[in-house]
Amino acid sequence: MLDELAHAGAEHLDEAFIAGYDRKQGHPDPGEHLAALEARGLGAASVVVDLGAGTGQFALRAARRFGRVIAVDVSPAMVAALRAKADADGLANLTAERAGFLSFDPGTPVDGVFTRHALHQLPDFWKAVALQRIADMLRPGGVLLLRDLIFDFSPAEAAGVFAGWFAGAATDPAKGYTAADYAEHIRTEHSTFRWLLEPMLTAAGFEIAHVHYERRLYGAYTCVKSG
Repeated sequence: MLDELAHAGAEHLDEAFIAGYDRKQGHPDPGEHLAALEARGLGAASVVVDLGAGTGQFALRAARRFGRVIAVDVSPAMVAALRAKADADGLANLTAERAGFLSFDPGTPVDGVFTRHALHQLPDFWKAVALQRIADMLRPGGVLLLRDLIFDFSPAEAAGVFAGWFAGAATDPAKGYTAADYAEHIRTEHSTFRWLLEPMLTAAGFEIAHVHYERRLYGAYTCVKSG
């Protein structure tokens, strides 16, 4: 099997990087993602999995809305940071597990899966395997919220889209992602094209219920497991 921790990058083991992770991410508000799950019928009795949970930006808020939340990350340092936050907040219904897309098994079907900016760490073959595993862990009618760097353009348009992306990048690496960060992502990570990802979702047994793209780079998918 693929070594998911190696593909996630050495920075995910760096305590200094993790300490500044939320700031670099821009403290994203998970409110719209929680609302999207609730709009699909998830609630106080639901079990939700956060794959690639990082420091728990989504999982900590989700634990206040849903019955049980399982936060999953390949980085032991991320898992430790998340557990400390959950303990400090008294969230007994939130558990953190060290695992990845290719190894996590909830044991019984879950109601929802959320993943943000993590699937791109896998090459496309392994993305397809991961999406099938996510479908298999969901109950029929279960919901996948997928948010990631996904390219909604043709290869011929890449240079122009990337130039605009770089132009809007942060200048301080402590406060956001810089043009150098974006360039490294393109070279070393595995963001794929929309026209490759969507057939993978369909092949895994998902109905794509809603799609939104920002700047042709950031894709947001709400998918429902068929059956």
